[in-house]
Amino acid sequence: MAKPRLQPGPEHPITITPTGGRVTITHAGKVIADTPNALTLQEATYPGVQYVPLADVDPAALVKTDKQTYCPYKGDASYWSLPDAADAVWGYEDPFEAVAEIKGFVAFYPDKVDVVIAERTAAS
Repeated sequence: MAKPRLQPGPEHPITITPTGGRVTITHAGKVIADTPNALTLQEATYPGVQYVPLADVDPAALVKTDKQTYCPYKGDASYWSLPDAADAVWGYEDPFEAVAEIKGFVAFYPDKVDVVIAERTAAS
């Protein structure tokens, strides 16, 4: 059976914008990711999600898992675990065209990590 594939629109908008500050992700007191290049994905009425470039994530902290989920707006999601936090990270390795900007980026469940967004200053 074919998976439904939906386009963002007025009833289910999705926007992707640069976060505009440094995003730091920590888990168990250790920095997992630190980047000035995060994107904020805002989907419908859900809280905004920080997507960080996979290149700015400590590769030693991630272990890819077999878990996959499907979003009809974004595509198939892959998952990674952190030490003591199963499936805490997800990303769309081949996202649909409407959200192609998140290719190569991953997001973290905020109840499994600490996400800090530092405001960009004039000196930044």
